[in-house]
Amino acid sequence: MEITSEIKKTREIIKQAKAAGKTIGLVPTMGALHEGHLSLIRICRQKCDFVIVSIFVNPTQFGPAEDLAKYPRPFEWDCRLCRDNGVDLVFAPAAEEMYPQKQIIWVDVETLGDHLCGASRPGHFRGVCTVVAKLFNIITPDIACFGQKDAQQLAIIRQMVRGLNMNLEICPCPTVREPDGLALSSRNQYLDSQQRQQALCLLQALRRAGEMVAAGQSDTQAIIAAMKEIIERQPQTRIDYISIVDNDLLQPISRLDRPALIALAVYLGPTRLIDNIIVDPANKSL
Repeated sequence: MEITSEIKKTREIIKQAKAAGKTIGLVPTMGALHEGHLSLIRICRQKCDFVIVSIFVNPTQFGPAEDLAKYPRPFEWDCRLCRDNGVDLVFAPAAEEMYPQKQIIWVDVETLGDHLCGASRPGHFRGVCTVVAKLFNIITPDIACFGQKDAQQLAIIRQMVRGLNMNLEICPCPTVREPDGLALSSRNQYLDSQQRQQALCLLQALRRAGEMVAAGQSDTQAIIAAMKEIIERQPQTRIDYISIVDNDLLQPISRLDRPALIALAVYLGPTRLIDNIIVDPANKSL
């Protein structure tokens, strides 16, 4: 496995791989890798001949109240995990390499970033799309793998690729969960034992929503109310949002008459967790 920090060197390695007829796969990350990331790497390994993991804590997607400096950066451990899981190249640039001058050209996001996580994190998805577009331009992958847990990010990246005619395939990968069902996240480590147990209410609320859809409920406000009741039973929870949106354009819907994303963000103490499911009233669930 090779490790690079320079764009020029990275492009040279990729050029050689492509000249050898290899397909290129990319897993973009900010490091602090866990089993969820590793599942993306394994899927990418199955689909591609040459797997690249980018490790870059992107400053442009952090808001003023979000502490960029405290974001975990266990780089040596991340590289060990990549090596053990068959990664061919780790691209780990410094901020100065990715943003050598003040950024004045952005990939902006209209409509899709107005709801869900975008409502409380203005500018976040502009930063995400800009850095992902940079990575796509540098690495020119055939396939890029993203997790379904970050459903809004996945939908926005898909729309960016489609809207800007980027020549690659976006591969959505299933959410990886702990044995008790909690979605894997680096933020789970910040929960104390009581909060960790209470965090299961996110999945319980989503499962209740799925049951209601399967039973024929189409009123999204009724589903949201049932989910809210489950979450608010736990004393340390604070709901950021519970939303049911169109699965393609992420716009709120009042009735379930098409495939939809049911998503939520909940605080347990200072820790914010997200989770989601996709439902289809025609097929009851996906």
